[in-house]
Amino acid sequence: MDTLYLTDKHAPSVTGKAVDASQHAAGSSLLHSAHDLTGANALIKATVESALLTDLYELTMLQAYFARQMNGTAVFELFVRKLPENRHFLLAAGLEQAIDYMSNLRFDEVELAWLRACGRFDDAFIESLRDFRFTGEVDAMPEGTVFFANEPILRITAPLREAQFVESRLMNLMHLQTLVASKAARCVLAAPGKRLIDFGLRRAHGAEAGLLSARASYIAGFDGTATTLAAPRFGIPVFGTMAHSFVQAHDSESDAFATYAQVFPNNTTLLIDTYDTDIAAHHVVALAHELEADGNSIAAVRIDSGDLAETAQRVRRTLDEGGCHKIGIVASGNLDEYALRQLVRDNAPIDAFGVGTRMNTSADAPYLDCAYKIEEYAGQPKRKLSPGKETWPGRKQVFRTFDASGVIAVDTLALEGDRFPGEPLLKPVMRAGKLLQPLPSLDEIRAHARQQLASLPASLQSLDATQPFQVIVSASLHELASRVDSQMTSPSCNRNA
Repeated sequence: MDTLYLTDKHAPSVTGKAVDASQHAAGSSLLHSAHDLTGANALIKATVESALLTDLYELTMLQAYFARQMNGTAVFELFVRKLPENRHFLLAAGLEQAIDYMSNLRFDEVELAWLRACGRFDDAFIESLRDFRFTGEVDAMPEGTVFFANEPILRITAPLREAQFVESRLMNLMHLQTLVASKAARCVLAAPGKRLIDFGLRRAHGAEAGLLSARASYIAGFDGTATTLAAPRFGIPVFGTMAHSFVQAHDSESDAFATYAQVFPNNTTLLIDTYDTDIAAHHVVALAHELEADGNSIAAVRIDSGDLAETAQRVRRTLDEGGCHKIGIVASGNLDEYALRQLVRDNAPIDAFGVGTRMNTSADAPYLDCAYKIEEYAGQPKRKLSPGKETWPGRKQVFRTFDASGVIAVDTLALEGDRFPGEPLLKPVMRAGKLLQPLPSLDEIRAHARQQLASLPASLQSLDATQPFQVIVSASLHELASRVDSQMTSPSCNRNA
């Protein structure tokens, strides 16, 4: 397989903000220029670092809070209400980007000018945003942690305006990477021992989604990505082969193969299904023997169409009969965990898989029913009673116990101050708006995810239908919910509090 390693170090985050912009009439777009940014992040900074990348109602609520001088301590928690069909677990991801967002959140002069021009906000409120920063606390499950429905993976404790405002972007960042990491983890479990490469950039839902999907899939256990920027940005190994167009651009398939092998000696993967896969396999054997005389070799061939198992069997036989036992086979083409499982069951002689669209878009379950809800304000527990969207009140913790073999046994959802056997999953991350300690490296996160997936009961690792994992809700949390319900149904209660 042709492996192009651009870097093997973790690149630091670039946290500068673009400030050059064109402001038009009220309601117009905010245009950022990235000309003054350095590093790989410059390609996406112009959009994703703007404080205005949020839902409008976050800003309108902030103005209303400002008008009423409401800014007591609020507690919000991010969780998934229910797992998608055929999902037995989720894998938390995206915390690093969420922390980066909160650490660097601020409104620049261009954004403040747009808020003035749009006509929705008063000057005093806009002026208050000039020094707006996140100064609160963050507790979270470490990235790579397995979790289940209704378990908070992130808790924000901060002045109300700060805790409220970060909602949209936090959900946006955590949702995407958790969604993709969870899908990628299923691929890893379905194809143990196989090399898996993220091929999904071109059909990902936007540039940031493509880049962060590379990160999320790597956390879950993929071996690398075809997305080049993921190497300098995250230190993820990048892999590349060739397109059918490269073969078609040459006068003959043999010429295309020879050119590529000469440009990338001893490290090339040849795409062999442009015309006739069987004929191409014979071309590879002939070329391999020619290259051998010069000390050159072919690493692998790639198949991207047809019956992958049957085609791989024929290609393997041709390669072996030609004395090319060391040339590997890579397969790609609309793969997901179910296709991988079947290929493994069929004993297809495939060494590596390129997995793209169906993983990066989580095609069978393209969203999570995630929520970011207030659980306490000004010392008072809060509870939402909307049908089908009820929440558990108060600051919560998840306690996890394992059996003697290291397999997850029980998760207990309890109040933060409760004490239960097992490991508390939410860990302190930020206090007073500052990191308590450096975040783990991507390799450390990846190792944690590997251990977490190994700790799943066999039934939850399987792709087959099974009984959902039952999270126990503590008696103290039930009691608090009943007390809050009683208070809310009293005649004097303000239901909109």
